[in-house]
Amino acid sequence: MSLESDLLTIEGLNVSFATPRGNLKAVRDVSIQLPKGESLGVVGESGSGKTVLSRATMGLLPSTATRSGVIKFRGEVISELSSVEVRNLWGTGMAMIFQDPMTALNPVRRIGDQLTESLTERIGMDKRAATERAIALLKRVRIPDPEGMLKKFPYQLSGGMRQRIMIAIAVSCNPEMLFADEPTTALDVTVQAQVLELLTELRKEFNMSMILVTHDLGVVAGHTDRIAVMYAGDMVEYAPTRSLFANMKMPYTEALLKSIPRLETPTGTRLPVVEGRLPDPTKDEPGCPFANRCDYVQDKCRAEKPPLKDDGDNHFYRCWFPLGGGK
Repeated sequence: MSLESDLLTIEGLNVSFATPRGNLKAVRDVSIQLPKGESLGVVGESGSGKTVLSRATMGLLPSTATRSGVIKFRGEVISELSSVEVRNLWGTGMAMIFQDPMTALNPVRRIGDQLTESLTERIGMDKRAATERAIALLKRVRIPDPEGMLKKFPYQLSGGMRQRIMIAIAVSCNPEMLFADEPTTALDVTVQAQVLELLTELRKEFNMSMILVTHDLGVVAGHTDRIAVMYAGDMVEYAPTRSLFANMKMPYTEALLKSIPRLETPTGTRLPVVEGRLPDPTKDEPGCPFANRCDYVQDKCRAEKPPLKDDGDNHFYRCWFPLGGGK
């Protein structure tokens, strides 16, 4: 149920793509509420639908996509807005940090031009004010020599520096909602931690809501208020972060957690993996989509798809035989 305090409400979202093989169902009947100032982690392996979910919310789907359901931002239904009104939300209402910092920046434009563009185009700053704001943003994301950075091209920067530039661009117009799509892709572990900590600081500083998209449960553990676990287009678990880690219900969530490498694992030990592959998204197979990969599968799992259940504490899961039992 949508509340007045919710900045973002998604109700029954379905997204599919027309392909030569048939209609590919990328997101299936997903509903989410996110209050202002809170953060949501969307977790799942490649092909789970997590990136499509965020792009659908921002209105960034390609022409081959079909979308149904309701997405409300600030209480307004996105599908009822004109294309101009949707574009006007970008930057000041919603902003996105795209997945790959190596390719997200324009390689033939200087950093200063890319950073000041949104300030001059979206909020009408003059060039001088935009440059001053750009320097302040670069300092805030801990870029050394920000004045010199404005003159550089992306190829002159490391992956970590490029990601900080992307963050500065995303928050430059003080958006209310920030989407971070795999923001630590291709970064080493130390830089990953620094980027995640920076995002958390900026979210609190600017009072933004944030959706953090990742394949790694460890990434969202200390940086989100709630977690939505996606599998084959379905939201299979949705709970407050502490509740999910303390009392996870869905075997897929458990499998994701077990697959995280740990420092104490002896050298030479085979790392746990989620065996098998995602089901064909162009087909509607009976039963739970995770059944063929689940360690706890029973006959009912293969015959009937489980509904999304609530354990009574705003902890939702889609499983006939949840871990630890269920209500």
